[in-house]
Amino acid sequence: MSQLASTALSVLDLAPIRQGGSAAETFRDSVELAQLTERLGYTRYWLAEHHNIAGIASAATAVLIGHVAGQTSTIRVGSGGIMLPNHPPLVIAEQFGTLETLYPGRIDLGLGRAPGSDGATMQAMRRNAHAGVDDFPQLLNELSSYLEDADPQQRVKAVPGQGTHVPIWLLGSSGYSAQLAAKLGLPFAFAAQFAPGYLFEALRLYRDNFRPSEHLDKPHAMVGLPVMAAESDAMAHYLATTAQQKFLNLIRGKPTQSQPPVEQLDWSPVEQAQVSQFLGAAIIGGPETVKAELEEFQARTGADELMINSDFYNHSDRLRSYEIVAEVAR
Repeated sequence: MSQLASTALSVLDLAPIRQGGSAAETFRDSVELAQLTERLGYTRYWLAEHHNIAGIASAATAVLIGHVAGQTSTIRVGSGGIMLPNHPPLVIAEQFGTLETLYPGRIDLGLGRAPGSDGATMQAMRRNAHAGVDDFPQLLNELSSYLEDADPQQRVKAVPGQGTHVPIWLLGSSGYSAQLAAKLGLPFAFAAQFAPGYLFEALRLYRDNFRPSEHLDKPHAMVGLPVMAAESDAMAHYLATTAQQKFLNLIRGKPTQSQPPVEQLDWSPVEQAQVSQFLGAAIIGGPETVKAELEEFQARTGADELMINSDFYNHSDRLRSYEIVAEVAR
């Protein structure tokens, strides 16, 4: 018996800017996708913090979360993730405390450690090169203290933020966040949408070391994965060249805006292998293929939740992909 029908489905939107498009168009597309996936019964809609990347429009992540939450009514909206070492914990608590106050019971705070950018951008953000290496647990503890009920001795409070209890998730692509989430009894999300190599080891570490907390009594693991669904296998593989071009240009050190699909990619065998590593968890196909591979992926990972990232050049193809996933999963 497949567990897919009872597995929560969620959305990871990397707010792609198309070649020939604009950030304003991206924001309109994000709202339309959030409204569609809300109607289709998806659980969450997450946006990720990236900086100085030509093809991603979600740099001011909390602002965009508020924009999407304001134009939806039931779907949970959050960060997948906010890069905690990029910001003072108090500022994140104030931002997400404000969001939770505006949209009660609908905001998630997913946290990561990576810069979400390059070295020059880290400098521009005033981020210490070693931030998040050894001090991540301390930063996390400070942030949590601003979202929990205030301590009578607490001199600095997040207003709003204090007492909002915004749910915190730890995100990662290695064992570090998996073990920290287990130790603190927090939900964990693994980024198999771009780094699937360590997936099974991270899930094992999380589940084996999990300690119940006031947040969770048992582990809750979400896995992000790329899904490119279309009316046929052939059409899906053609449309998936947009995502392949993204990673190919990343490997070549020339990140670009979202590119139209192509009949054939001009790449070396080494580049093809590298792109395949990034997209190792990708499910690409028509409805029957997607259904079978999603069921197999869920069975292999035992994921409590699957967070789907669908990268297409045309917005209509992205909307249709999420429709197909909802249809075959239910």
